[in-house]
Amino acid sequence: MSFDKILALGQTALELGLVNALTVLALFLSYTMLNVCDLSTDGCFTLGAAVGAVVAMAGYPLLSLPAAMLAGMLSGFVTALLQTRMGIQSLLAGIVVNTALYSVNMAITGNKAQLNMNKTETVFTFAKTFLKDTPLSGQSKLIVEMIAVILVVLFLCFFLSTKLGLAIRATGSNADMVRSSSINPVFTTTVGLCISNAFTALSGCLMAQQQKSFDINLGNGMVTVALASLLIGGVFFGKTRNVPLRAVGAVIGAFLFRVVYALALRLDMPAFMLKAVSSIIVVLAISGPYLRTQIPTWLRAWRASREGGRV
Repeated sequence: MSFDKILALGQTALELGLVNALTVLALFLSYTMLNVCDLSTDGCFTLGAAVGAVVAMAGYPLLSLPAAMLAGMLSGFVTALLQTRMGIQSLLAGIVVNTALYSVNMAITGNKAQLNMNKTETVFTFAKTFLKDTPLSGQSKLIVEMIAVILVVLFLCFFLSTKLGLAIRATGSNADMVRSSSINPVFTTTVGLCISNAFTALSGCLMAQQQKSFDINLGNGMVTVALASLLIGGVFFGKTRNVPLRAVGAVIGAFLFRVVYALALRLDMPAFMLKAVSSIIVVLAISGPYLRTQIPTWLRAWRASREGGRV
């Protein structure tokens, strides 16, 4: 592989990794901080893509970003409502919302499973026009995505240090303790899921506009990708309590995951095998710490059995 191809591969992985990093940061808030495994991520990602595509095609590319985030907040609110007010377990609530969002997304796009945005002005074409005749004119996608990720990281670092943010973190650690401290866990859970889903929808919106197309299956498997990226990032800064470092680790994890994806494609791996690659990465990331503690025990037992057999 030539050096130019390596650079092209790295830039592609970086661009996709930055878009997915927004979903990873959303999962960082809901899964790591709030301790809620939100399985509506796939549908919410597609929801953001659908809203972003429709609004952009209507001629409002900049408005598509807040519109997608608002739609994501509504999705998070419904998920939280099912959990906190209707007694439905978080996993089942996410599955129910994810299933319903398929119909919602089809309704938003006018019962169209795909939308072509080749002739549509997006935030990326807007940025390209804005950066015309500058040294950065060819990096409009990368710049837009970096700005979005940096803003989200800065927001999370600030928000999670506020009184409400600390209450959300406390809710994820011990909801009963929070309740006894006169903090309403229903409110903190709702706020956390609304913000988390807003970031997920923003990620979907940018993905659709980057690819200049919308597909109803765009978000399939996104929760697995985000979880794998989050766990990979946890290898770097998972043990620290420093929120900024953990957020940066999540972004790094998203990039490294996309590098693995890109390498798998370069090795001529069939596209249908990429889902299996995602699952294997998740399994290795989750079981890695356990295996590191168990392997020495297994080796000692194996050596002892060999020595006993010789005797």
